[in-house]
Amino acid sequence: MGVRLQKYLAECGAGSRRRCEDFITAGRVTINGTVATLGQSVEPDSDQISLDGAPVLRNSKVYVVLNKPKGVITTAQDTHDRRTVIDLVEGVRDRVFPVGRLDFDVAGTLLLTNDGELSHRLTHPSFGVDKVYLAWVEGRATHVAVQKLCAGVDLDDGRTAPAKAAILKHERGATLIRLVVHEGRKRLIKRMCAAVGHPVRDLYRVAFGGVSADELRPGEWRYLRTEEIVRLQKITGLANGARPEN
Repeated sequence: MGVRLQKYLAECGAGSRRRCEDFITAGRVTINGTVATLGQSVEPDSDQISLDGAPVLRNSKVYVVLNKPKGVITTAQDTHDRRTVIDLVEGVRDRVFPVGRLDFDVAGTLLLTNDGELSHRLTHPSFGVDKVYLAWVEGRATHVAVQKLCAGVDLDDGRTAPAKAAILKHERGATLIRLVVHEGRKRLIKRMCAAVGHPVRDLYRVAFGGVSADELRPGEWRYLRTEEIVRLQKITGLANGARPEN
């Protein structure tokens, strides 16, 4: 039985499943010399699949956590020649790509891998994978504001899912809040905090799916430990074959 082309490409480390769909739509993927179309299936043992003319082959899975510093782009390539997270993981034995993103001015835990299926599940909202943040916000936030974050707030692209939020301390006209969310919307934490009247001054991601880069200095990376990989597979249903709703 065949395998969906975008799934095969992702499994081979070409990128996330969504990114691989973009490759197919752009006409960059061929099957046996013919330009592929989105939705096609392939037989990896007999079909010749290529991306930009280079054969796409399954490789070993690699899992990395990076303590991303501010001022670095979360992408594999940048058209303006700015420093990217891929520049920071020099020495990783295989090509990897970031799982989701962290904004240019946000630091903290970032996962990178060539496991497209795991990446897809970690970022798919149906699996509800926790992301933990520390946010310094403007003003003296009250428990009323925190309760609003916990209940969900209305944004221009819809109401947010309930979050977990707690005030850690107040200091010099600012408040440190710990937030746990599982959505992956663009600039989500910043927009949520602004919506309750407390714009973000500084944002740090503590953990993603229980994996943390706290023991690493900014810009340092390490391979994930076996128990961390197993935990990510369990919480995304890879251990029992669960699939996201498309």
